Amino acid sequence: MKRLRIFLEGTVQGVGFRPFLYRIARDLGVGGYVKNTASGVLLEVEGDEETLDLFLLRLEREKPPLSRIRSRRIEELDPAGFGDFRIERSEEGGDIGISLLPDTATCGECLREFFDPGDRRFLYPFTNCTLCGPRFTIVRRLPYDRANTTMDVFRMCPDCDREYRDPSGRRFHAQPNACPLCGPRLILYSSEGKVVAEEREALRGSLELLLKGGIVALKGIGGFHLLCNALEEGSVRRLRELKGREGKPFAVMFRDLTQLRRFADPTQEEISLLTS
Repeated sequence: MKRLRIFLEGTVQGVGFRPFLYRIARDLGVGGYVKNTASGVLLEVEGDEETLDLFLLRLEREKPPLSRIRSRRIEELDPAGFGDFRIERSEEGGDIGISLLPDTATCGECLREFFDPGDRRFLYPFTNCTLCGPRFTIVRRLPYDRANTTMDVFRMCPDCDREYRDPSGRRFHAQPNACPLCGPRLILYSSEGKVVAEEREALRGSLELLLKGGIVALKGIGGFHLLCNALEEGSVRRLRELKGREGKPFAVMFRDLTQLRRFADPTQEEISLLTS
């Protein structure tokens, strides 16, 4: 039996790295722990030499797709008698040594839930998991834990908390985990600051305003976006006047590549960037 202490630096927080290590450790039957630090991820694993070699191999080969290990340092220590493997409380302080993941586009599984009328997150715009969703924009400080993000004011409901603690699910230790019951909500305000509608009615009301040529200020996770219907010449002209941007191009949103190709002829390189 031997014990390894492993320090990992790089993009190893906000990508499901601790849950990943937890699963392979449990699968291989090794004891130890893993925790976030300001400089990356620290873990200790204990087992026989052959099993630990396999653990290190799987760590490299099966790591989460969004993760990047910039450096790995391993120390061999005397066995400590770990009985199981656990995720420990994060360690505060120290030098910053991680590359935090940028916000990531909604994954296929979350989109499936979003469009499923039978799912509890049906049409919930803040759906996310360890594979997608906000990261960089919601972080106040490191290490990357819910208490250190703007999500700390939203206390998880029993169902979300159960997902957060379930090692078999993709929301195991997903820090921004939320649902319509406990997470952020959609609210539509008038230009005078009065509440006009909430939840799905807020979305429906915003769409009606856009279709009528109105301008909507959408509060996203990183600030406000001013929206108008790009097909309404008058709306675009008014937005240009308000922003003082007579000639500079605006960003235009499309649902998918099929819709995009109705208005433009993107190159293969542009398609790769848009779908990355």
